[in-house]
Amino acid sequence: MLLKTFGWSFAVTALGLVAAVFYGGWEGFGVVAILAVLEISLSFDNAVVNAGILKKMNAFWQKIFLTVGVLIAVFGMRLVFPVVIVAITAKLNPYDAVHLALTDKDQYQQLVTDAHPAIAAFGGMFLLMIFLDFIFEDRDIQWLRWIERPLAKLGKVDMLSVCIALIVLLITSFTFATHAHQHGGAHIDKAQTVLISGIAGLITYMIVGGLSGYFEDKLEEEEEREHEEEEEAARTGKKKSAVLLAGQAAFFMFLYLEVLDASFSFDGVIGAFAITNDIVMMALGLGIGAMYVRSLTVYLVRQGTLDDYVYLEHGAHYAIGALAVILMVTIQYEINEVITGLVGVVLIGLSFWSSVRRNRALAATGEGTDEMAEISSGV
Repeated sequence: MLLKTFGWSFAVTALGLVAAVFYGGWEGFGVVAILAVLEISLSFDNAVVNAGILKKMNAFWQKIFLTVGVLIAVFGMRLVFPVVIVAITAKLNPYDAVHLALTDKDQYQQLVTDAHPAIAAFGGMFLLMIFLDFIFEDRDIQWLRWIERPLAKLGKVDMLSVCIALIVLLITSFTFATHAHQHGGAHIDKAQTVLISGIAGLITYMIVGGLSGYFEDKLEEEEEREHEEEEEAARTGKKKSAVLLAGQAAFFMFLYLEVLDASFSFDGVIGAFAITNDIVMMALGLGIGAMYVRSLTVYLVRQGTLDDYVYLEHGAHYAIGALAVILMVTIQYEINEVITGLVGVVLIGLSFWSSVRRNRALAATGEGTDEMAEISSGV
């Protein structure tokens, strides 16, 4: 099971490290290895959240996630994305941006750094919306009840998460406006960039998440209808349309996963520049890490880990909230990538520990058998 799930990751690791040795010698080997570890540590929470979505998809779409999704993640976000943001911010055509990345790495790194406010605002708002929508939802299982119970009551207010996200964005952009006046208006464009990029992140979340939720609801309705027809021993009438609908639902959930992965990868791509400004080594290292994150996602789904350890999803969403805040803060201040990675690992570790304690307590009191059976069956 382990080899089947992680086999491609092991193969990509071997090929990537060999390529790193040929490209940059043993120094290149070390840089690529460090980048792979960085990506895995920063994206572990991504795997947990992805697993919560992926478990709703069938085996076919899980394979698409591991194949087409990997191509998008590795080549799109880890290789093309840094070049695209340089091309846009420096007003270069893609060829010149690639040429600059290969020939003048210092200038390329500076251009990416200049584009960081826009990247952080977009990704920060997208991730913040994911966290807010999770924390404001009333759930049967709550981890930090003293926080989640009152917030679930507040969540009954329509559009509260959007309002809070916009307030955070306005405060962030006004901070830059104040900073700009103190320095002769030099940062006004930066403040406008943050505001526009943040709104773009919010719109992207609402469009992709809305479409995904719509088709997911449609799929559930169709499944209930088919179940009723089967119980009545009637004919399996609309089998074809149900398959089509499942495909639509899975497609938009897949699209949501890819946008989510893109937002998660912002910190990894930016953090990689603290280690190297060579886009080839970046693509190798971050690509290896991305493969493990995807394999880990599928492993969590197939093992039913999220059903057995019910607080893991909570910990991952708290990590998302922390990462959103960190991204917004990094618009103005530098934060070490080690801190960013540790925050997610610690929160997920605590949620896992809490899940283990909960399972032990239920087993000790004899109340856990039926509940664990219900959780495992998805009831």
